[in-house]
Amino acid sequence: MPYEPPPYLAELTLAQIAEQVEQRKLPPVEGWAPAQVGESYMRIAADGTWFHEGDPIRRPAMVRAFSGLLTLDEAGQHWLVTPFEKLTIEVDDAAFIATDCVVKEGDLAFRTNIDELVVAGPDNPLRVAGDPETPAIYLHVRRGLEARLNRSTYAQLADIAIETSGDDWIVSSQGALFSLRA
Repeated sequence: MPYEPPPYLAELTLAQIAEQVEQRKLPPVEGWAPAQVGESYMRIAADGTWFHEGDPIRRPAMVRAFSGLLTLDEAGQHWLVTPFEKLTIEVDDAAFIATDCVVKEGDLAFRTNIDELVVAGPDNPLRVAGDPETPAIYLHVRRGLEARLNRSTYAQLADIAIETSGDDWIVSSQGALFSLRA
């Protein structure tokens, strides 16, 4: 069955976004305890490109499939987990890239580079890193994994902050407040 990406984020209502989030069926990797541990020979570059043995993975469906198996442990190691294997994967910055942002009914919705929709809030907070000269904003996606906001998404979020809070650079979503200052 071919993959059909969700509609453009701005065209969806918050209820439709929540439905899309709910429909994403992720493998229950938290419940798996594979005996075999190894190396995947995979890397996720800072720009969101996935590589295997140095070559880019060109099939978006393959990247989406692998991303559903991705997790981050307490020590900061990324893993691809199956019922039979737990394989390390190198991640240069963040596992995902946030590529779009919109305000819907007062909440912030994001799309990632793998067409996953995430609504910011207490369970998916925004985190600011870097410094005032080179700020970086990250969105928690799941299992400790984050998406770094790309430049255009950062600009969208900055516009929202300026529009709603002026010079304070604060945004809110699902009752949580997030400062965008580094």
